[in-house]
Amino acid sequence: MRFIETWIPATLVSTRDLSPGIREFLIMPDQFDGSAYPVGSHISVSVTIDGQPETRSYSLVGEATSQGFKIAVRRAEDSRGGSRYMWQLAPGARLDITRPASLVAVDWERDVYCLIAGGIGITPILGAAQALARRGSQVALHYAVRGRADAAYLDELADMLGDRLVVHASDEDKRLDLDALFASLPKGTLTLFCGPMRMLDAARHAWIGAGHPLSDLRYETFGSSGTLPTEAFRVRLKDSDVELEIPRERSMLDVLNASGFEVISDCKRGECGLCAIDVVAVDGEIDHRDVFFSDHQKQSNAKICTCVSRARGTITVDTLLRADAV
Repeated sequence: MRFIETWIPATLVSTRDLSPGIREFLIMPDQFDGSAYPVGSHISVSVTIDGQPETRSYSLVGEATSQGFKIAVRRAEDSRGGSRYMWQLAPGARLDITRPASLVAVDWERDVYCLIAGGIGITPILGAAQALARRGSQVALHYAVRGRADAAYLDELADMLGDRLVVHASDEDKRLDLDALFASLPKGTLTLFCGPMRMLDAARHAWIGAGHPLSDLRYETFGSSGTLPTEAFRVRLKDSDVELEIPRERSMLDVLNASGFEVISDCKRGECGLCAIDVVAVDGEIDHRDVFFSDHQKQSNAKICTCVSRARGTITVDTLLRADAV
C-alpha cells in the first residue's frame, strides 16, 4: 500500500540557464490559484527513464508567485536519469506534478537565523531567505559552491541580503568552516541547511560539537547524494529465492513495488522513514542517503530507506510481505 498523492497536469512555460550546469524550469499547473506554500516545499514530477515511468522530487525555488512553480535542476551525469530527462524538455511540454508539500518546520519567532546551502541546495534556502528578509529578521546565508560561476541566484541573493550573504567558493580557497561558524552562533539560533549528504554529516557533527541542540538544526539533502557512486546493486528477499537487480536509474522502492513486494512510502525523499525495511544481511556496503535515521542507526545497518538509499554488492532484506500473499 502507499499514501495517495494528488497529481495534477501542468505545462512547462519556460526554462532559464542559471549556470553551465543548473537550469531553472517555470511550470504552470492547469488549475493554479497562486496559493502560498510553506518554506521548504517540493513537488514531485513524473519522468520517463529508459522507457519506464519514474518520479523525481524537486524543491520549489522561492516563495509562491502568480507565475507558477519554479524548480532548478542540476545536470548530473552520475545521477539516476532524472536531470537528463528534465534537461531535454522544451517549453510547451506537458507534465504531471504533485501539489507542493513540505516536511521542514520553521520557527518564525527566533531572534537569529543561519541559512546554509551547498550547491543546488540553494533552491529551498532561497525561499527561507526571502521570507526572513521580508520580516526583518536577523539572518545570514552561507553559500558553499565550487566557484561563483556555479552559484545559482547569486545576484538576487546579494541584492536581498547584502553583506549578510557569505559565499564560500572552493576555487577562491574560501571553504566553509562549519566548526568555526557554529561556535560563533548564539544559543537559540535556528539553522536551516540543504546540501549533499557528506556536507550534512559534517554539519550535524559540528552543530552538536558546538553545544547546540540538534532540534535547532533543520535540514534536508538530495535524494541522489550519497557517499558511494550510484551504481547497480542486488537485493535478496528473506526466506525466498527472489533476487532483484536495482539498476542505477531506479530506486529500490520502485523495483520492489514493481515486483509485487509493496512497500509503504510517502515523501520519497528520505525524510519520513515510512519506506524503511529490515536489513537481514549485507554482502558489500549500504549507502544510507536518508535524513531520517541517526548516525548510530545507519552504522547498525538494521534498516534501509528504500526510496533513496542504495548499496554496493548484495543486501538481504525483509519487506514483511510475500509475493504469493499479494
